[in-house]
Amino acid sequence: MLALIFPGQGAQSDGFLHRLAEHRAVRETLAQASSVLDTDVLSLDTADALRSTVAVQIGLTVAGVATARALAAEGLTPAMSAGLSVGAYPAAVSSGAIAFDDALKMVRKRAELMESAYPSGYGLAAVSGLTEHELDTLAARHARDSGQRVYIGNVNAPRQIVMAGASAALDTFIERALAGGARKATRLAVSVPSHCELLARATDELLAYARHVPFHAPHSTYVGNRGGRPLYTADAIRDDLATNMRHTVRWFDALTVMQEMGARLLIEAPPGQVLTDIAREYFPDTAALPASALSFERLVATARRRLEAV
Repeated sequence: MLALIFPGQGAQSDGFLHRLAEHRAVRETLAQASSVLDTDVLSLDTADALRSTVAVQIGLTVAGVATARALAAEGLTPAMSAGLSVGAYPAAVSSGAIAFDDALKMVRKRAELMESAYPSGYGLAAVSGLTEHELDTLAARHARDSGQRVYIGNVNAPRQIVMAGASAALDTFIERALAGGARKATRLAVSVPSHCELLARATDELLAYARHVPFHAPHSTYVGNRGGRPLYTADAIRDDLATNMRHTVRWFDALTVMQEMGARLLIEAPPGQVLTDIAREYFPDTAALPASALSFERLVATARRRLEAV
């Protein structure tokens, strides 16, 4: 069974939209996105453009949908889809829960709300080697000792967790985490404090916006962010997309439930292969392929062989 997985903010790199597959479906998706947003989306992946959360989130959505459409055109239609953070939007498009045009507009609204709430001085940090409980304990101690709060934003794997907060708080928390046994702790290329209570007001505004966006029951399985569980109704998916920027992303739970439901081949949409690496480490019996690391022709051929073998 094939599952598509879509990365979140932090996976972007200069020129990633220009490196998408040479495929008619990709060209059509780029043209559609440019028309909907009234801008050339290929201008959104320069180093300067990628300083904007808005450009990054739109670009990741476009890359995900373009890749899913190209694969579908070659007969590789997923039985399930999931995405990390903003990656949930192309996952919802892939599953048929929201139209691409509407997803683009909602992503733009989401990113604008996040960026206007915290235009500078905030972000994310990835910590490896400590559990969620250990980091929660360290964060409570950090708040007590320094008055600076940091939050658990993403649980990507049992010992691979992303923290959110103000830049100064994150920088000092990194020191505390390393002293507390973390193997690695680094800042990410994200300029907003995603997936925590700091975005409560922005979430309320996005929820109000989302009430007017058409959603549908998915035609294939959509696995949500907040609970890491499959969601089957239009309202449940609307709520998941509109509120995920306020809540911890349970990515490892989502990955686990996909295995339990029978996913035996994962294809990660561009850019990068962070999600692929997590899947390979924790689920070695499941094949995981990063689309950005293979030519499109090789990706399709390899995916077909893997599915035939299963």
